[in-house]
Amino acid sequence: MARQRVLIVDDEPRYVRLISVNLVASGYETLAARDGKSAVEAAAAQQPDLVLLDIGLPIMDGIETCRRIREFSQAPIIMLTAKAGEADKVAGLDAGADDYLTKPFGPAELLARIRAVLRRAQLPEDQRSSPIFTSGELRLDYAQHRVFVGQQEIALSPTEYRLLSELARNAGRVVATEVLLQRIWGPEYQGETQHVRLYISRVRQKIEADAEHPRWVVTRPGVGYMLQPDGTE
Repeated sequence: MARQRVLIVDDEPRYVRLISVNLVASGYETLAARDGKSAVEAAAAQQPDLVLLDIGLPIMDGIETCRRIREFSQAPIIMLTAKAGEADKVAGLDAGADDYLTKPFGPAELLARIRAVLRRAQLPEDQRSSPIFTSGELRLDYAQHRVFVGQQEIALSPTEYRLLSELARNAGRVVATEVLLQRIWGPEYQGETQHVRLYISRVRQKIEADAEHPRWVVTRPGVGYMLQPDGTE
C-alpha cells in the first residue's frame, strides 16, 4: 500500500525538520515548501494527500495559499498558526482549511490530528450509496458528494460536508454537540466543542440566505443542532 504524502509548508526549517522526522517515522512520505508560491506549485505538481500549512508565510500568506490550493485540490488542509485567536481560525476555515493547530504542538497531537483529518476525508460506504436528501431548496447528493441550494452548487470543505450530511441523516432530530464532535472529528478532539460551533457557522454562511436566522441548521441551546427537514422553524 502506497504511503500517504504530506506537504509541509513552513518558513521555519526547525518546524519542517521536526514535523518531517515524526511523519516519516509514522509511515508518511513528506514534501516541503517554504513559501506560499512554492506550496501552490508543489500541491499542483505532487498532489499530496494532506497539506500542513503555516499561516505566516513570506511572499503569499497561508490564507491566500489555502485559497489558491483549493482552486484545484480537495486534499485536506490543516492550518498551523502561532495565534490562538478565533479570527485567524475562522479566516483559515473560510479559505477552505479543514482544521487548525496552534503552535507549539507536540508530535502526538499533530499525528492524531493528521489521522483524524485523513479519516474524515474518506467517505463511508453508506454515504456513497445513499439516495439524495432534500429539504426545500437544499439538496445533498450523497453519491456525488455535492450540495445544492436551488440550482446553485455550494462548495463545502470535506469536514463541512461531513457535518452537514450527519445532520441530514438525522433530519428532524437534535444531534448533541458532543455526538457531532465524536462522529465528525473523532476521539482526538474530546471536549473541543468550539470546532462544532465554528463549522456550524461556516456551513450556515454557505447554505443559508440569512445565517443569523437559519432555515435549515438550527441551534437547540444547551443541547446541539438540528437540520429542519422542510427548511422551516
